[in-house]
Amino acid sequence: MRILVADTSSSVCITGVFEDDKLITENCLDDGKTHSENFMPLIKQSLEDAKLGLSDIDVIGVVIGPGSFTGIRIGIASCKAMAEVIGIKVVPIVSLESLAGNEIGNSEIICSMIDARNNQVYCGIFDGNVERKEELMADDINVILEKINKYDNIVFVGDGAILHKDLIEEKMNGKNIKFSENNKQDVASLGIVTYKKACKSEFLTADEVVPMYLRKSQAERMKNESKDC
Repeated sequence: MRILVADTSSSVCITGVFEDDKLITENCLDDGKTHSENFMPLIKQSLEDAKLGLSDIDVIGVVIGPGSFTGIRIGIASCKAMAEVIGIKVVPIVSLESLAGNEIGNSEIICSMIDARNNQVYCGIFDGNVERKEELMADDINVILEKINKYDNIVFVGDGAILHKDLIEEKMNGKNIKFSENNKQDVASLGIVTYKKACKSEFLTADEVVPMYLRKSQAERMKNESKDC
């Protein structure tokens, strides 16, 4: 199974090609340019490095969020178009799942956290095989930590975990916790999670793929607040 993966949910634009769960090529770029400039050239480069054409791909795995609202839209729209052109299905990947894949097999519980600003985080709780144990969350870090305090033997991963490390250690006092050293989205983890889902036929058609935001954008929140005044 040849898999093309893509992640535009963070500041880093990520693409890669896999044969099943084995990485063939990867390309990551964080040069300050927008994903609209970087994404398709990076896809082309990944395919060329793998000596493949788009028609050789069997599955596309794309991160649907949460993360950068604009970046997510760019990645999804491009991957939907490619999937429609070659007539293949898409595996939608949640960024929190992919991030948790950085620590697959390293702890009983994996807690992935992405900074959502203003003391908010996106959070996912998974077992050691990156199977979801809770509904995905987007809330104040203090509220999140109250919800996950029932867990033990946890590895925290992601920029949200690093940002709030002191508070996590304080609130999770007495628990067996540790912090990942790999806190960025990783193409290898994205490929592994995509392959696992593909093997379980967790596919969508291109038309069915939609962004997962978990919360409204800042512009939408400000608009709603102005209506309430």
